[in-house]
Amino acid sequence: MNRLLALAAAIEAGTGVALMVDPPLVTQLLLGAEVSGAAIAVARVGGVGLLSLGLACWPGIDAGDAARPRRALLTFNVLITLYLLFLGIRGEWVGRLLWPAVVLHAVLTVLLARAWFQARKAAGR
Repeated sequence: MNRLLALAAAIEAGTGVALMVDPPLVTQLLLGAEVSGAAIAVARVGGVGLLSLGLACWPGIDAGDAARPRRALLTFNVLITLYLLFLGIRGEWVGRLLWPAVVLHAVLTVLLARAWFQARKAAGR
């Protein structure tokens, strides 16, 4: 079962990284369709989600405690905060909720990082 879980997690994480790096290529290969514009940004957000899912499901890392999902959510929020911030600074796709989303994910990043460091300190690592 651990091998199957590791394989599935690696596939999801790998697909996520590929979507983050080159969404048009991945979309063309998977769906046979072209994507452009804001769809590329949405595909990258999905890629971050798949990478985080792969991290959350990876077997054998801190099994049995809350560190794995905390780390996956922290990774997701760090990457999404940075990517949305990048989009906002570039100014190409800035909707009404972009900056509130940046702030929300930044706050979640800080709270999750603090919880992660506190848990590591309590565990003596």
